[in-house]
Amino acid sequence: MSTISVLVATHVASVARYRENLAKEPSLKATYTTSLESAQEMLRDPDKHFDVFVADNALGDTFELIRAVRLEKPRLLILTVDEEADFGLPGRADDISTTPFKDNELIRKIKRLVEERRLETVRADALPPIRNLAKALAKASKGLGKQQAAVKAIMDLGYDHVAFYAVEAGRDTLALTAQMGDNAVMNAMPQRADANSLIGKVARSGKSQIAARGSDHSHFLLEKGRFGAAVAVPVGQEMRFGVVIAFREPPDSISQEHVIMLELLCAQLASALAKEQGE
Repeated sequence: MSTISVLVATHVASVARYRENLAKEPSLKATYTTSLESAQEMLRDPDKHFDVFVADNALGDTFELIRAVRLEKPRLLILTVDEEADFGLPGRADDISTTPFKDNELIRKIKRLVEERRLETVRADALPPIRNLAKALAKASKGLGKQQAAVKAIMDLGYDHVAFYAVEAGRDTLALTAQMGDNAVMNAMPQRADANSLIGKVARSGKSQIAARGSDHSHFLLEKGRFGAAVAVPVGQEMRFGVVIAFREPPDSISQEHVIMLELLCAQLASALAKEQGE
């Protein structure tokens, strides 16, 4: 995760606690202020950028400040802290923490808010590819046709080779059923992926994984230097339909944002395949 810039407005006596706690998460870059007035000034400063504003109710009534900030900066993520409450409603804020330092609740809430916002952004950017894939899936023939349509949609996003491995009924292996890319690479792709491979691991865990040369559960095309980066994404959970694996030639060219995009497309494919089965 990239750096998250956080502005914390809290009582002077609490700064040390916040500083010690937030320092546990290297992705957070925190700035501190001890008055609501200075917090508003800092948020209005055009030379300063913050992803998240944490307002501690120990400073006083934060309602008016949050109302003003929400009007001026509608995209700013706002999290209030109220340790005096047994439970709380966020109101105009995005969330509230009543036990910020227990089990790193504050850190977890900040990261969750930022991830949700990034996912919203990626989904908005992804709308055209998703719509295009939906149309292609509707026109494609059953089974292999839909798999190939998804492979093509992913290739169109700028990947150099894409393959789909389908779960084989009654077996702990996956079979290559659709791919696009260089002919030499297509001829070299294994016809099956076993449970201990990168593809098998992703199929079993149901979790996407980025791979590079030398990483755990790498791929022989990465180890031979044919590609610099790969990502494997499950299509359905728990060995449901299969796994898509996509390659790019430049190293470190696949980010978490790319993974989210592929997960959205693979979810489309899983939905189409499930409908074929009458589910």
